[in-house]
Amino acid sequence: MKYTAVVFGLSCLLFTVNTQADTLLGVYAGVDGWQASTDGSFSDTSQLQQFSFKDKTQAAYFVALEHPIPLLPNIKIQHNKLQSAGATVLETSFSFAGEDFNAGTTLGNQLDLSNTDYVLYYEMFDNDLVSFDLGVNAKYIKGNISVSDAANNLLQASQDASTLIPMLYSAAAVGLPLTGLDVFAQGSYVSYQGSQIYDVQAGVAYALLDNLAINMRLKLGYRVVNLRLDDIDNLYTNVDFKGLFAGVELHF
Repeated sequence: MKYTAVVFGLSCLLFTVNTQADTLLGVYAGVDGWQASTDGSFSDTSQLQQFSFKDKTQAAYFVALEHPIPLLPNIKIQHNKLQSAGATVLETSFSFAGEDFNAGTTLGNQLDLSNTDYVLYYEMFDNDLVSFDLGVNAKYIKGNISVSDAANNLLQASQDASTLIPMLYSAAAVGLPLTGLDVFAQGSYVSYQGSQIYDVQAGVAYALLDNLAINMRLKLGYRVVNLRLDDIDNLYTNVDFKGLFAGVELHF
């Protein structure tokens, strides 16, 4: 597929770039709490049905390993919890996963599009003022969406989906001298054959600890995730998660 060829080509190009890296082995770990609002639609056909969702606190956890070997990429693994639920009164009839629901039915809807990012990246720049990373991200989505008739608990339908999606990845940070602050941005993106996925965030961080043993950054920012899936295991979605997040990052 075209998007796979583009991502593969970029990864091959990056392997040939003489990049700057940590002079010593570095391990990063962090966690973010994210107060996200959810909006969107889904179906098992291309005719999407709009649903209502409640706001929910999401979470993201990551660990990254950076090393001084120039031709080998650094690696980052991050798990993103993306879950929401709500109730929706159908304006028209709706079929999902082999079950039919009539107009006027109140449907309870539950959505889980949690995913894990497997990122290979290079540090194109890395100094006290500016850092810039570029690489590829294999996002593994393992999700489930279910609906149930609020008046008849026996009438329910559920659809599972799993897929591995290659994406472009970049991250950047600019330090503000003498303040302990930096501004940062990070994102992954791909668009292909009717599907589009992006996961972007930006914010400000403060270096609470900065010594030879451990560094600690406190982060505050805004994150947006869009999952527009086109026929992934017979599942179609166009769902947005967005909101403020706060987190902590450690560097050993």
